[in-house]
Amino acid sequence: MKIRCLRFIIFLLITGYWLFLPASFAEEEKIFEIKAKKFSYNPSVINVRKGDRVKIRLISEDVTHGLYIDGYELNTRAFPGQDGSISFVADKRGRHAFRCSVTCGEFHPYMIGYLNVGPNARFYVFMFLTLFLAAGSFGLIIFRKED
Repeated sequence: MKIRCLRFIIFLLITGYWLFLPASFAEEEKIFEIKAKKFSYNPSVINVRKGDRVKIRLISEDVTHGLYIDGYELNTRAFPGQDGSISFVADKRGRHAFRCSVTCGEFHPYMIGYLNVGPNARFYVFMFLTLFLAAGSFGLIIFRKED
């Protein structure tokens, strides 16, 4: 009876592992459109997960503006009527400031936004399932030796 129960549990673990595996490796592309106008960005905060591919489209609504992301050393600029863009993989966790890289007026130093790169929850789910499957397999081996 114990063996049948353990086999059923192992079957459920393998099935769950198989179902979650494609989602854990799927790269998600996040596309953001940031409008720069009068010393501010809209939106001024961007939230992504570690491992996401990020594409930022910068749109200037008044004068020439830039966007420089601290920690990633990426820079673009947008002229009025023309867009700038940046593409990268968010591989550094934490809060990264992005700021205007083109002097655009007297309040230029205050033109700041933030890129928040959070943990990749899919990775932790995958690791938990892997460890759970390994523990279940180990338990099955132990119970088989007892019979």
